[in-house]
Amino acid sequence: MKKADIAEVFTRFAAASPEPKGELEYVNSYTLLVAVVLSAQATDVGVNKATRKLFQVADTPEKMLALGEAKLKDHIKTIGLFNSKAKNVIALSRQLLAEHAGLVPQDRDALVKLPGVGRKTANVVLNMAFGQETIAVDTHIFRVSNRTGLAPGKTVDAVEQKLEKAVPADRKLHAHHWLILHGRYVCKARKPDCPSCLISDLCAYKAKTTADGKAAKPPRRRRTAA
Repeated sequence: MKKADIAEVFTRFAAASPEPKGELEYVNSYTLLVAVVLSAQATDVGVNKATRKLFQVADTPEKMLALGEAKLKDHIKTIGLFNSKAKNVIALSRQLLAEHAGLVPQDRDALVKLPGVGRKTANVVLNMAFGQETIAVDTHIFRVSNRTGLAPGKTVDAVEQKLEKAVPADRKLHAHHWLILHGRYVCKARKPDCPSCLISDLCAYKAKTTADGKAAKPPRRRRTAA
């Protein structure tokens, strides 16, 4: 996708949603960190259902350790991989107290040293909690970046690097949420909703869907007489 087209993509996203928000529910930077860790291979809706009551009783590392791993599991047992996630939440809470005075660090290198925290999780926390211009490439952003031609790449890291270069500087703060929400609700995995897409005319995807949800057939080329 050309530089001018990329700029137009984000101009349209900004016009439609000037202040996009993530859908995970949290009350502070610590609960955001926990929510993002729990959201791996799970939906935001499912995580929110589990954490509403959890965060009422454990919204700090101290309270989470006091709650304990067994009771934490009871709160999050509806979330996939809850056993390993509970262990990570307890471990990262202990490490936050031991190494960061119970505060969530505002540094990626420090964040990824916490149990259960990878680069994507760190980028989400830095963006949402601290307003840093990071782009966390999840399955939605990976798909949208490749399908549209915005920032094609074979790996998550490759897509992130391309987005960092391609996204206009004044759009980087919200780029993460625009792309996730676009992938979640419009440029969906199985049936992208191309007729309602804001950037359909700029998108490089060849198998665009029609209003009835079917793939549009490319126009036939007319044969010319020999």
